[in-house]
Amino acid sequence: MKTIPFIYLRGLRHAQHTVFAVNDGQKFYVDPQFGRKMAYSSGQQVKRSVLEALNMPFSAMTFNWEIDKKDNKASQKEPHSPCDPSFTDQLLGGYMKAESGSFGVKRRSPLSFSAMRPLHPLLGGIEYPTENLTFDRTSHPEHHEVKVFWLDNKKRGAQLSKEELDEWLTSNKRTLPSRAFIQDQTRVSGLFTYDVAIDLRTLFCVSTNKLEPELFPNIEKKLRSEGWLEGANIFGKCLICPKERREEIIPALAKALINWRITSNQSRTFSLMETVALAISDNANQIAYAIRGDLRDDTERPQAVPKIDESTKAELFITPIASSHIAGSVGSADALEKAEQRLVEMIGHFDFENQAN
Repeated sequence: MKTIPFIYLRGLRHAQHTVFAVNDGQKFYVDPQFGRKMAYSSGQQVKRSVLEALNMPFSAMTFNWEIDKKDNKASQKEPHSPCDPSFTDQLLGGYMKAESGSFGVKRRSPLSFSAMRPLHPLLGGIEYPTENLTFDRTSHPEHHEVKVFWLDNKKRGAQLSKEELDEWLTSNKRTLPSRAFIQDQTRVSGLFTYDVAIDLRTLFCVSTNKLEPELFPNIEKKLRSEGWLEGANIFGKCLICPKERREEIIPALAKALINWRITSNQSRTFSLMETVALAISDNANQIAYAIRGDLRDDTERPQAVPKIDESTKAELFITPIASSHIAGSVGSADALEKAEQRLVEMIGHFDFENQAN
């Protein structure tokens, strides 16, 4: 029986009074059936968090800018990566570099990530009412500088001197505290799920096709010198990551896919976002059945309950926290370790060298 070259993972997490993003407040979409705002963490954000959880060196990025001498303005151009799959983040995360008139390469990531979103519209989302936050430094007023500028036409843009400011505060009976207000902010709570698809065919294989290249010639030469093997997959000829390197990456990848967290520079408020359950299968439908939200039909108002269905053909790994959210659930303290080991086995079992045979 031929090995199915895909692994699907669904994770169920509990988030409490947190914010997934920092830019422009919490991102959301509207569920068309229930009309509720659904907070989410984007697939790109999940992917970045997983790559950081690998705890392996990142490739060096080049950030490009152009300066216009006429108006003395700087504009940012597309950042460039080295497009070198010997770096784990490039091998697993993919890359693209394309400049007009030059040789371009592109590698699609073998990992596909969904957004982390509510398990069901009635089981997670944005908290209401909104809240007002403060950025407060009034406890040390001498340490934090306050700058005040004129807005009238004669002095527009000029900063008030200390004497002018003191006179203005006294005559207008005003205070200017070292405090900033952030209004109408939202937070999220509830049960959230994320899905990952792993394409084993390209996980450790980089195409050498010259028509749609994934490698610059100098990088291909470098990989061959580092022991990458000549091989083939369903897409054609490729270079295969050496076995010793694969054995280093696979356990780290399994651990990262299960234990990732939204990193501190991407989330404004810390939450454990503890894992309630995981489902693993080679069938995408089975993980959808295994962890889901069921709409109740015995209540006057719409209500939903989380469901972990052990009758499905997915392998389930349930943690003790599940009993706090799902009646009758029985978890084990080593569930996540067992899930890691299962992923390691499933990925390691795939024959990367002979998959085209």
